[in-house]
Amino acid sequence: MEIRDYVGNADKARIVQELVPGKQITIAHLIANPDRSLYQKIGLEPAEAASRSAIGIITITPSEAAVIAADIAVKAASVELGFVDRFSGTLIVTGTVSETEASLRAILSYTGEKMGFASCEITKT
Repeated sequence: MEIRDYVGNADKARIVQELVPGKQITIAHLIANPDRSLYQKIGLEPAEAASRSAIGIITITPSEAAVIAADIAVKAASVELGFVDRFSGTLIVTGTVSETEASLRAILSYTGEKMGFASCEITKT
């Protein structure tokens, strides 16, 4: 694609993309009884698989809200933080299936009711 200036000189098109995040949770997923190899592949200790039977994943924008979601998760249930990234908005928690689900529900409830976030439903595999 060419764009010509007012004197006819051709320049390459320059496209500027911006992310303007809304307040939303786009992924809330619970993995029940994951294979031990999954823990290692996503950077968690495989030894946790013996005592932790579920992995919960949240993706949230604005991304800094992942810190708030992590705080809610550990206060709502006996889960361990596997990963929190304030730059990508990713949160991973581990625990029993019921603890992990409770933490995900608490995050969705608080962010929806108190912070006005839009959110998805919790999905499970």
